[in-house]
Amino acid sequence: FGSRAQIVSLPQPRFTDPSVTPTPSASMLNARKKILKEKNVAPTELEEQVAKALFDIEVSPSSDIKQDVRDITICGAEELEIKNRSAVVVQVPYKTWKTVRKIQGRLIRELEKKFNRKQVVFYAKRTMMDVGAKKNGLLKRPRNRTLTSVHQSILEDIVGPSEIVGKRTRVAVDGSKLMKVALDPKDKDKDSMESKLATFAGIYKKLTTKDVVFSFGDL
Repeated sequence: FGSRAQIVSLPQPRFTDPSVTPTPSASMLNARKKILKEKNVAPTELEEQVAKALFDIEVSPSSDIKQDVRDITICGAEELEIKNRSAVVVQVPYKTWKTVRKIQGRLIRELEKKFNRKQVVFYAKRTMMDVGAKKNGLLKRPRNRTLTSVHQSILEDIVGPSEIVGKRTRVAVDGSKLMKVALDPKDKDKDSMESKLATFAGIYKKLTTKDVVFSFGDL
């Protein structure tokens, strides 16, 4: 009884208030600046992940594309399951597409490393103008705002950095159409892109509702 009892201070339990939203880190706040959404529309978790990945490339001392990535923003991202493969489809504002196109191959490779080898595809956001606007004399509809032109541009976007060298549309007896698209067989990334042909077709179907088959070489 003569010994003095030792008092041990135990750490106090931490309780998280579910009504309190965690404060984003500085890096996440910087990454969110790369997301352009309509007012009061919150970015999705995937969009934040893509933005964070782009920001990481932008601040990486070893990246040879960081200067270009600094000018790239996104306005949407969606994950699609196509033939048992996951693809991250990223939409960028049209004004940044020229920069994306310049480094598209290298940018895709960098992002696919960060997304556990999921296939990454980019396309630009374009605005279609209804034919009725021209008929009513409200606007002179630019040729690149027509449905046909926008769908053609999306086709060229998603296969990048490869180039389209030929197209042919087959019409079945029931009236359904199937477009066959040939990509440049001399493309240096041909081997790595062979596995993406079905992905390109699935994404194009999702964005335009049109059926297409991609191949390298002759139609």
